[in-house]
Parts: sequence; structure tokens; C-alpha cells
Amino acid sequence: MASSASEITILQMESPGNGSTGYEENSGASSPGDGDGIFSAVETMLVKFHAGYFRIGMSVGCQTLLWKILAVENDDLLHPMVLIVLWSMGFFLLFCLSVFYLLRCFFHFRLVQCEFLHHVGVNYLFAPWISWFLLLQSAPFLPPRATLYKVLWWIFAIPVVVLDVKIYGQWFTKGRRFLCSVANPTSQLSVIGNLVGAQAAGRMGWKESALCLFSLGIVHYLVLFVTLYQRFSGVDRLPSMLRPVFFLYIAAPSFASLAWESISGAFDAPSKMLFFLSLFLFTALVCRPLLFKRSMKRFTIAWWAFSFPISALAIASIQYHHQVQALPAKILMLLLLTISVFVVVSLVAATVLNSGLLLPDDDPLFNPSTQRNSTLDGSHRQEPLT
Repeated sequence: MASSASEITILQMESPGNGSTGYEENSGASSPGDGDGIFSAVETMLVKFHAGYFRIGMSVGCQTLLWKILAVENDDLLHPMVLIVLWSMGFFLLFCLSVFYLLRCFFHFRLVQCEFLHHVGVNYLFAPWISWFLLLQSAPFLPPRATLYKVLWWIFAIPVVVLDVKIYGQWFTKGRRFLCSVANPTSQLSVIGNLVGAQAAGRMGWKESALCLFSLGIVHYLVLFVTLYQRFSGVDRLPSMLRPVFFLYIAAPSFASLAWESISGAFDAPSKMLFFLSLFLFTALVCRPLLFKRSMKRFTIAWWAFSFPISALAIASIQYHHQVQALPAKILMLLLLTISVFVVVSLVAATVLNSGLLLPDDDPLFNPSTQRNSTLDGSHRQEPLT
């Protein structure tokens, strides 16, 4: 641990934008019309960009999957048209995000290494693969048993398993207090990555692969949920502006219910139990608006953390309604669908209207070399949970 801490400190001192001599001086060195100015602007974007921006990809992918389910259930032309438009936009967005992140890996590998060593940033390394898994499942013209589907599943699953070995291996071998010191709501992304992969494998009929990923995800979810629920020391070390990630509490059991449904072939008792858990957690969070008061004062990319879990809960509610065929289930489904679409549309509008704030200087993940045990200050100072 001591060597890791010293490595993080060295990276922190060398990272651009971590002092007065970083990107801030270079960004205004040339006029906007020159090639140097354009290069400097792109360089600044690469420095500030991080895997947390794949929150948008996860949200769009999950909303697209929701519309695919609606398109399958309805015979009209509206739902398939919306699906095709959403999937095309999602593919273009995710392709651009992936290319941009690959460029960051190539030109600023030290900053990517800092993300890998950061207790929040490392969890967002699952976000690209979650996004691609969701987009793969929502593809309108690619059946699950197609060869291309299976090849793409392997391409997306292997990085998830590699990250599992890194993160879960640390939890298992670094001592009994290690998980308590690094666990935070974003840690659930590692669980979600396994569950989404299991869901995609179940759709292909690969029951053994689906059970493998499901078991990895659900066992570590139980450990993580208990750790976060008991609020050990370290669990509260989350910047106030990242409070929207608390909605990931909803996403994990929602995707667990969907993954088990794809494995068992029915939305049976285990799926219903997990759906009810996610519904309870959603209600608990909605009833505590003060928890998100500071994070809502100014637009940040973290706002997109609201959409992805709500869309996952809405998808689970569709499957639940199909299973029970009751009026209360239908009302609940329509309510969650309406909330999900409203949140996505609102976030798109907020992002367009606040495009100048997409790459802020005070993003807590912008310079992920901050040591996890250090005290956050300024806009990132902690405040008690309500």
C-alpha cells in the first residue's frame, strides 16, 4: 500500500491541470483560428476527459434497450422507429466516446493509470463495457444467436472479467479493512458489469456463461451492499457533486432481476425479490431530496447517473407486469416508464444548454490522482448524509 500511495503522489505532481502551470496556461496560448489553438483545445479535452463520461453511454444504452422491449411488445411503427433512431444515436455517441478515450490512453497514459489507482475512477472503467453490452442487446437487426453477437459478447466480457480479477482480488487479499476504506456507491458498477454480461449471455442461450457472471456479480454485490449499508469508515468519502451515483443502488438489483430472468426464462420469485428491493431503494432515495441538494446546484456530468438506474428499474417493471398481468403492476410500469423518459429528455436538454460545463476544472474525477485517504476541500468537501 505504501508503494501505491507514493506512486499516486508522483503521478499527482506530474499530472497536467494539477497546478497553475498545466492546461490552463496552454489553453489560451493561441488564437482560436490557428491550428495550434485547435490542437491545444483538443489536448485540454483529452486531459479533462475520463471514463466517467460513459455515464451518458450507459443511460442511452439502457433507454434504447427499454424501447427495444416496447417495440417487441407493440405492433405499431412508432416504437421500432424510436428504437432505430435511439440505437443509431447511441452507437455514434458510444463510438465517439470510445475513440476519445483510446486517444487519452495513447497520449495521456499516466492519467489513465491514475484513474486505475483511484477508488472511484477505477469503477468507471466498467462503464464502457456496460454501455456496449446494453447497445449490443438493444441492436434492432442483430439476433442474439448470430455469430457477430457472440463474437462481440466475448470482446466486451473479457475486459469485465479482467477488471473483476483486479478489483475483487484486492478485496479478497488486501486485508479485512481494505474494502471498508475504498467502498463507495460507484463500486456497484463492477457488479453491474457482470450482471449485464450475464443478461446478454442468457439471451444467447449460454446458460453456463450467464450463471458464471451472475454468480460473480451477485456474491460480490451482497458483500458490497452490506459494507455500504453499515456505513463503515471510508464509505462516506464521496464528493458532494457525485451524490447522484447513489442511484446505482437501484441499478444493481434491477439488473440482477433481469439477468436471472434471462437465465431462468421467467420473471420468477428471485427476480421479483430483486425487483422489489430495487423499488424500495428507489422510494427511499426519492423521499430524501436533500441528499442531492448540493449536487444539483450546478450542472455536472454526474447528473447522468440518475437516468441509467431509473431506466433499468423501468425495464424490470415491464418484465414484472408481463409476469403478473395485474392492474397495479401496469400502473407501476407506466409510471416508471414516464419517469424514465422524462429524466432522459431533461438530461439531454440540460446537457445541451450547459455544454460549456461538460469539462469543468473542478471535476473530482478530472484529476483522479487524488489520494483516497486525503481530505477533500472546496466544492468537493463532504457533508453528512441526510
